[in-house]
Amino acid sequence: NKGPVAERYDDLRALERDSDGEVRFEATVAGAIPALATIDGIGAERVTAARGVLNGTANFILTRMAAEGLGYEHVLSEAQDLGVAEADPTFDVEGTDAALKCAILANVIHGGGYSLSDVDVQGITDIPPSALDLAGEDGRTVRLIGEVTADGARVGPRLVPENDALAVSGTMNIVQLETEHAGRLNISGRGAGGRETATAVLADVDRLE
Repeated sequence: NKGPVAERYDDLRALERDSDGEVRFEATVAGAIPALATIDGIGAERVTAARGVLNGTANFILTRMAAEGLGYEHVLSEAQDLGVAEADPTFDVEGTDAALKCAILANVIHGGGYSLSDVDVQGITDIPPSALDLAGEDGRTVRLIGEVTADGARVGPRLVPENDALAVSGTMNIVQLETEHAGRLNISGRGAGGRETATAVLADVDRLE
């Protein structure tokens, strides 16, 4: 559950120290995408920034709006019919889900001190089709991007080039890491779903053995 990890990260790390144990939570950020394992492998102190598309529901909606020129409410209804969006999509479309994931990334990279309230958040509910049309005319598109830098963490709609790694489509997720020595690393894939989550959990179990 990403909520407790984001909100009580420092307490979880204290529990690790006190119990001589280890808490792992790969699945909380991007499903089967090994974002946290990659940061761990590089060394968090060598990751200078992270950004990405962290919510498949919002990304599906933005992809369809841009491709078909459809309005938000129409595409949301379509997403709900397909099971991509919940009956109450607030958590996803207002950016809360992505913000919790950003808080976790910020905690891992910066060594703690972040919760949901520390993330600046803007969702996608007020984006008109005309904004996506204008972006497309300029060879760009809009994605809900979560970002962690030395200055803090934020989530909001951003213009990205259509051929950029961050312009993943549909329900795909991507985590982009800026590192001191390895440059920019892109890790993409399906960020949600039963099998994807199970894959991440089992990978954590393997790392504990």
